[in-house]
Amino acid sequence: MLEIYNEQVRDLLSKDSPKGGLPVRQNPKLGMFYVQNLKKVPVGSYSEIEMRMEQGTSNRTVASTNMNATSSRAHTVVTIVFDQIIKDESGNETKKSSTMNLVDLAGSERADSTGATGDRLKEGANINRSLSALGNVISALADQSENKKTVVPYRDSVLTKLLQNALGGN
Repeated sequence: MLEIYNEQVRDLLSKDSPKGGLPVRQNPKLGMFYVQNLKKVPVGSYSEIEMRMEQGTSNRTVASTNMNATSSRAHTVVTIVFDQIIKDESGNETKKSSTMNLVDLAGSERADSTGATGDRLKEGANINRSLSALGNVISALADQSENKKTVVPYRDSVLTKLLQNALGGN
């Protein structure tokens, strides 16, 4: 579970997230982006998932604005990986994995409506920039589906890098 705050990644399940954020890297073989040193927690029941979600939610970055007393100042991404191990008649095992991303996007803001200044203004600008990048990716994917030759700008924000596989498929 992570949050993207001012284009930096924070691990919401770890108390030791570095000041400059966790590095986002690209897997050279698969081409997909991932967060280096992000804590992965195996769970075996719904109650364990709920406990981890509550833990991460309590660590989210929120602040007060004129529009909302507890405004989320970051995007939150929860990635759940389902692993299935299948044995055939001879005892050989095959592992299948499926990944699901739950994304809570921070809301788009107008600086004059929120009364934002200083840090709140910077946060709002970063939120709007990443939401715009997400919109550009979706638009480019729509163009590709109509056989238009276009480059999908996944690299324009941390959010779109991390959601590349979910948005564009594999």
